[in-house]
Amino acid sequence: MEKKIFTSVSALLFSLAMLAQNDDSLTIRKIANEVLTNGKAYDNLRFLCKKIGPRLSGSANAQKAVEATARMLKEAGADTVYLQPCMVPHWVRGAKEKGYIQMADGIRKNLNLCALGNSVGSGKKGVNAGIVEIRSFVELDKLGAAIIKGKIVFFNFPMNPTYIETFTAYGESGSSRTTGPSKAAKYGAIAVMVRSLASNADDYPHTGVTIYTDSLPKIPAVAISTNDAEWLSRQLKMKMQLTGFIQTNCAILPDAPSFNVVGEIRGTQFPEEIISVGGHLDSWDLAEGAQDDGAGIVQSIEVLRAIKTVVSKPQRTIRAVMFMNEENGGRGAEKYLELAKANKEKHLFGLESDAGGFTPRGFGFDVSEKAFEKITGWKNLFYPYGASNFTKGGGGADIGPLKTIGAGVCGLRPDSQRYFDVHHASTDVFENVSRRELHLGALNMAALVYLVDKNGL
Repeated sequence: MEKKIFTSVSALLFSLAMLAQNDDSLTIRKIANEVLTNGKAYDNLRFLCKKIGPRLSGSANAQKAVEATARMLKEAGADTVYLQPCMVPHWVRGAKEKGYIQMADGIRKNLNLCALGNSVGSGKKGVNAGIVEIRSFVELDKLGAAIIKGKIVFFNFPMNPTYIETFTAYGESGSSRTTGPSKAAKYGAIAVMVRSLASNADDYPHTGVTIYTDSLPKIPAVAISTNDAEWLSRQLKMKMQLTGFIQTNCAILPDAPSFNVVGEIRGTQFPEEIISVGGHLDSWDLAEGAQDDGAGIVQSIEVLRAIKTVVSKPQRTIRAVMFMNEENGGRGAEKYLELAKANKEKHLFGLESDAGGFTPRGFGFDVSEKAFEKITGWKNLFYPYGASNFTKGGGGADIGPLKTIGAGVCGLRPDSQRYFDVHHASTDVFENVSRRELHLGALNMAALVYLVDKNGL
């Protein structure tokens, strides 16, 4: 008898679960239809890229982007839109950089290069010196000051092509850019050239932040294109006598005032529980910041619009956050966390899109085991939309800090194979974004937000 009752109860619970899933499937289909038919993300991205353009923190364009996205959030149906003031670094590139390799036979090869973000300038005379190629920090330490002092260090750390997940290769090789200049300065280097962090061979230099160690000299640092890096490495392997010249005109100015932009829909049942979805509003100055991270910005606004249109009244408060200064300081994320703590806010979940607007493949989650088990029960709802690859480990530079106040965090994971063709380079323009792919990412993000809002974690 007890066995029959248990079986009946189990069957009932299973039937209820299937009904709930069917209801969720229908709602997500409505979200998908709304985004794919009436989505505004692509048009918003066009405005951000073509009417504003590069949005480096502290710049006039960054302020224009603040004003534009505040307007977009209002148009998306946010109940309230407000700004969170924060002070941000203000680095300027100055006049275009110059650089070349002088061969012993008198031939000069001009380099495709750009200054790294937050790099100091070289001065009007530039830097002219011999070049030492370094392929690992172990090699740098082994050579030491005896070889490095007075030289230009050329960090040649290629992204590993055997990694299918290109962000893994980026993380591994990226140390040459972020900490390489200070590590080289420790041994007396007077400048640094870094192989661009790009998956493929091309002629475009890719910028990105470098982080100086304050106790060491700050030396000029540039990135050179992958094609130039390959050429230079070949010359050095042939023991060619050559010198390098670098002239940069960048400078760090005093911190400048800026803002995070926040739009929210107030929850009807649990308004004190907050779900944040966002990307970073700033971009590097070489291009329009279309994939990095204009895509994440407009997708987050679209999530708010889709939820407002289809769900109308979510149970929990949903925020779309345009974070300022992810690229060279992270001050926007710091301010968002600071205010969350000061206001004693209860943050349930944070979702970030900062991996480009390419075809969505899934999500990476940094949540408790119990929450991840619950989330994986939703995977089949994402199969029709291509984003069912749910993995552990995720978040992002801006959303990630919310974990310290108890939130589960997550990052959208699009296909990454083309991302590092444009990342931090002059090729990161609106024309390299697909409307279809961008909106597919937005609808999957909206579906995940809907499920977390409805079911909690």
